[in-house]
Amino acid sequence: MKTNMEIIIFGSFFVLSLIALAFNHLAKRTEQQRQSVSNLNFIKFQRSFFLVFFLALLGDWLQGPYVYKLYTYYGYQEHQIATLYVAGFASSVLIGTATGPLADKLGRKKVAQVFCLMYTFCCLTKFSSNFWMLFIGRIFGGISTSMLFSTFEAWYVYEHSEHYGFPSEWMGVTFSKTTFWNGLLAIFAGVLSNFVAETMGYGPVAPFALACIPLMICGGIVTTSWPENFGDRKLHFRASCHQGLREIIHDKKILLLGLLQTVVESVMYIFVFLWTPVLMPAQPPLGMVFACFMVAIMIGSSVFSLLLSKGFRAEETLRIILVILALSMGICCVMASPNRNTNDMVIIYAAFLILEVAIGMYFPAMSYLKSQIIPEGHRANVMNWFRVPMNVITCVALMSLNLEFFAHDKRIMFGICFILCLIGLLFQRSFNKLMAESKTGNSDHRTETVKLINDDSDNA
Repeated sequence: MKTNMEIIIFGSFFVLSLIALAFNHLAKRTEQQRQSVSNLNFIKFQRSFFLVFFLALLGDWLQGPYVYKLYTYYGYQEHQIATLYVAGFASSVLIGTATGPLADKLGRKKVAQVFCLMYTFCCLTKFSSNFWMLFIGRIFGGISTSMLFSTFEAWYVYEHSEHYGFPSEWMGVTFSKTTFWNGLLAIFAGVLSNFVAETMGYGPVAPFALACIPLMICGGIVTTSWPENFGDRKLHFRASCHQGLREIIHDKKILLLGLLQTVVESVMYIFVFLWTPVLMPAQPPLGMVFACFMVAIMIGSSVFSLLLSKGFRAEETLRIILVILALSMGICCVMASPNRNTNDMVIIYAAFLILEVAIGMYFPAMSYLKSQIIPEGHRANVMNWFRVPMNVITCVALMSLNLEFFAHDKRIMFGICFILCLIGLLFQRSFNKLMAESKTGNSDHRTETVKLINDDSDNA
């Protein structure tokens, strides 16, 4: 017999799915969507990218719901699990940052192939209950994640703009679709992982075995169908790393964009660790909770498309995203007490869904802004530098859970996330002002150019 929490989760999945379908239908009617669909070459290229990227994401999503539970299944305590999580984030900082310049120099196709092999190995380490084998797996997982969220996108942007010469505005359409279908894919992954782990009774290691299949298929398709492309190959490895860092330091727009990414993704990754232990006392079906989160992300993606169609700029949507995140974390600051009951956890669960809507809006907004602001030659490199402060903050936050003060009362950690959101709103205000000034300057420059041309015509 299902508990009240299970009924609420399954019911929310049904309601959220209907909302997601309705919002997606509205989003498809925007002008940008109609413009891109009319170009058959663009659709063909877009679908070829989706096939590869979605297989890579499926391999990633299948693992998501059961990472924490697998470690508890092997008998590890919360502070040990936090250490394993930190190993992944730390490796992303110390080693994963190098994957950007390597992708630019050696080729993004080659690094995508390495990603498929490395992440498959990461999944295989989950079959061992040995702490150090799991630790090694987390290190490889952190490096693989850096590759996934920089190399594939950098490959797409180069092919889109340099190879095919499609309008840059269409990138926003692709990234919005990516986020929506990524959410649908993650729902499928959550339901499938729940089915093999719990319904079929294979246990929490089963989703990791299943994840190897799409990762190997992805590697095969990349090998046989992707053309190679590069960033700036003239720079040496160290010089490439320094160049990416200089781009961030000397361009205030890039710096602020990186700080905004740090804030939002730090909150997101702290949440990734906390949601399972916070909801665990209610014994929810983790795969279905994960699926509901992904439906909420799909809703957020469609909301982003609708906001763009109403005249909002991508940088303006970041303010809405940060306000929603702050609201969610504020609710958790109040409700996530050590003595929380089932009713409290229902409210917390609703706050988590609100957070996921904001994340669904965030990914297409950030992807579009990065495509417009970051120089092509160092795109993967700069994007990996963006992940450094985020991983440092996340590591510090998770390691603090080794202290009883933080481990006993999760509201403190949610409070830290709330403060990060408020800081992010300050960064967004400065970033929005810079973007407005930049667009005004470009508009004035174009007006002056037209005026000079007209004057020359009159003189002739």
